[in-house]
Amino acid sequence: MVILASCYRDITMSDRRPLFVRLPTAAADKLDRAAFELKVSKQELVTDLVANHLQATAPPRRVTVELPEEGLTVGRHEFRPAPAPEVLTLEDAAALLQVEPAVVAELAEAGELPGRRVGGVWRFARGAVLAWLAHA
Repeated sequence: MVILASCYRDITMSDRRPLFVRLPTAAADKLDRAAFELKVSKQELVTDLVANHLQATAPPRRVTVELPEEGLTVGRHEFRPAPAPEVLTLEDAAALLQVEPAVVAELAEAGELPGRRVGGVWRFARGAVLAWLAHA
């Protein structure tokens, strides 16, 4: 371990105070090397690093933990659309065709749109409606 002491205190600058930090030898060596190569003091280098990485306005850091054996990721979301239903109601068929439900009912009553009455209400097979649309 190496002690990094930033004891610089300018009498005219009362906004500075000493900082004592124990760093692992490898990290202290990197700091020495960076200060030497950048031709700046360690104080300036540490001040810039703190300013760049610990800003109060910076968004909070998020940690993602991967759980590959379960196929899940903690800390992330993913939207998966629900599978489209194979059997459509009158309203569903109207939404699929982007028309009013009355238009779908009229086409079904006339036998133009493939559909069946089940329990008194119209039901349509999604594939049949799309096939009808492709050939209409």
